Amino acid sequence: MTDNVESLILEHLRHIRSKMDAVSLDMSDIKSRVSSLEETPGQLLVMMGGLGKRMDRFDERLGRIERRLDLENA
Repeated sequence: MTDNVESLILEHLRHIRSKMDAVSLDMSDIKSRVSSLEETPGQLLVMMGGLGKRMDRFDERLGRIERRLDLENA
């Protein structure tokens, strides 16, 4: 009788271990997805800063063109 009980307990423990392994893999996947979500706003801010710099350069170039063509006062 005790052999059956021990066998049953071991079977349940193996089942619990396999479920815990699956949960561990799922948690690893979730952590990597959350990290990606956390990085995205920072990347967007960097891109927006770069676009702002480009717009400033375009504004400077347009100002030079207007001065050369005497369009500043028009």
